[in-house]
Amino acid sequence: QIQLVESGGGLVQPGGSLRLSCAASGTIFSINVMGWYRQAPGKQRELVAAISSGGTTNYVGSVKGRFTISRDNAKNTVYLQMNSLKPEDTAVYYCNADLRRNWGEVVHHYWGQGTQVTVSS
Repeated sequence: QIQLVESGGGLVQPGGSLRLSCAASGTIFSINVMGWYRQAPGKQRELVAAISSGGTTNYVGSVKGRFTISRDNAKNTVYLQMNSLKPEDTAVYYCNADLRRNWGEVVHHYWGQGTQVTVSS
């Protein structure tokens, strides 16, 4: 069974920093793209950042220059370093991984349980 376990959320003041981590565990053959999404109250879930197995990254415009996504392929872990946080970054952040459990299997999408990030003074 595949599990994505997130950590690192919390309450931070505007201008502060947080680092989110997400570790994938279980029977995993390969992981393609890993990413972070967020969902604020009353809004749709949106992609924040994604990173391919080769290290190519993609960011939503509102976080460019402030957030950095990275991954450790040996640990099946993805990170999101969030700097210069703003109140509008407040949301539940979800980890996502597109992976194969076994050779030849199609790619499946998996989600973490979510971690709350609150930016407030």
